[in-house]
This record gives sequence, C-alpha cells and structure tokens, in this order.
Amino acid sequence: MTTVIVTVGLAFIGYLTTYLNGLRLAQRQARLTRVNQQLSDFYGPLFALMEANSRTYDTWSERYARPDGRDPFHHDTPPNEQELAEWRTWATTVFIPNIQAMRDVVVAKADLLIEEEMPQALLQLCAHVSGYEITAARWAQGNYEEHLSVISFPGRALREYIRDRFTQLKREQARLLGHSRASSRNRWTSLVGR
Repeated sequence: MTTVIVTVGLAFIGYLTTYLNGLRLAQRQARLTRVNQQLSDFYGPLFALMEANSRTYDTWSERYARPDGRDPFHHDTPPNEQELAEWRTWATTVFIPNIQAMRDVVVAKADLLIEEEMPQALLQLCAHVSGYEITAARWAQGNYEEHLSVISFPGRALREYIRDRFTQLKREQARLLGHSRASSRNRWTSLVGR
C-alpha cells in the first residue's frame, strides 16, 4: 500500500512539475512574441524614423548654419528667402513625410505601447504633425507667411523616450531568448558598427 501511495505521489508531483514548467514556457513565449511585435511594429520603426529625421535635420542645419553654428530658425537674424525656399523643399520632401510616418505608427499601433497611457511626447508629436500639415497646405496655396508647425516638435523628449523604450525592449528580448548580457552587447555593437 505504501508503494502505491509513493508511486501515485511521485506521478502527481511529476505531472504538476511538467504542467508548471509548460505554463512558464508558454508565458515566456507569449511575452517574447509581444516584445518582438513591439519592436518590429512600433518602437523599431519609430526609432529608425526618428534617427533618420534627426540626422537629416542635422545635415540641413549644418548646411544652412549661420556663422555661430545655429540654424536659421534658431538665430536672431531671420532666414532669408533662399533659406526659406530650401526649408520648404527639405520639409515637404523629407521632414514632413518622416514625421507623418511616425504619427501613423503611433496612431495605428498604440496597442503596442509599454505604458498604460499615451506618453506626452507621442501626443506632442501627433499635434506637431497636424500643425505642419496646415503649414504645408498653405505652402501649396502659395502662402509662405509661416514656415514651421504651429505646435513645437518634442525633440529631445521624444528622442529619449523612443531610444529608452527601444533599448529596454532589446534587452528584454535578449533575456527572453537566453542571451547573456555581454554577448548581446557584443552582437548589437557589431551590427551597429557595420
């Protein structure tokens, strides 16, 4: 009788262990799937678009910088007509399409946010895009009185938010995949360095 009880007890413990391990693995896989989706559909595209836009803006700023190194819109002397015409070309060709794409990601994929509420930097981005759409519509009508969005770009706050969340999710992805911190950092460094 004792043998039967021990056998049944061990079988139950084995079943319970297998069940709990399977449950843990399923939860881990579900979390990895969610992190992968957050990276591929939300934070990854936002990161790439933000970096492309920032680097392009830096190039424009350097190209049209005043002697003190500041761009024409952040200088005491207002931009001249040639600088404003160049700005309209760069804005309609690169900057506005990039920020519209960022806004579209935010609006279409908000369910992938890490936070429970929409961060202020993302709300400011959406408002900034709408403000530029009004300005661009006026340009299309030949009205060049305004050259910037009526709502400021969240700049540093947005860049920090996106970079922080992207990095946080990449770390979690590596952990869920079982990669060590050092090997993940080396792999990331080698990819970025190419």
